[in-house]
Amino acid sequence: MSNEPTYGHGKICYIEVPSSNIARSAAFFSTVFNWQIRTRDDGSVSFDDGIGGVSGVWRLGLKPSMSAEMLISIMVDDAAATLELITANGGKVVESIGRHLPEITARFTDPTGNLWGIYQHRG
Repeated sequence: MSNEPTYGHGKICYIEVPSSNIARSAAFFSTVFNWQIRTRDDGSVSFDDGIGGVSGVWRLGLKPSMSAEMLISIMVDDAAATLELITANGGKVVESIGRHLPEITARFTDPTGNLWGIYQHRG
C-alpha cells in the first residue's frame, strides 16, 4: 500500500486539531493510530494519518472540540484493542462499542479533550 494520498475533488485532505500540549497530542496519535509526525520549516508539528491520506496540524490556543455535532472518526483494525491503547495513552473512552451495531464504533476523547470516533472496518 502506498503512503501517497489519492487526489480528487471532494476528498477530505487536511484537518486542524486543537491541542493544549502538541507534544502530548503527537505522541498519543503516533502511538495509538500510527500517525506519522513531522515538524515543518515554520516549526509547527503536523501529521499524516496512518495511510498517508489525510494531513493536518495541531493548533494551540483553540478550545477542544467536545461536541459530536461534527465528529471525525478514525478507521481501525480492532476497536477493542484500540480502546485499550487509547486509555493506556491518556485518552478516555466516552462511548463503548455497541451503540451502532452491527457497525463497530466507539467514541473517545484525546489527552487534550477533543472528541473523536473510531470505526472498525469489516475488511
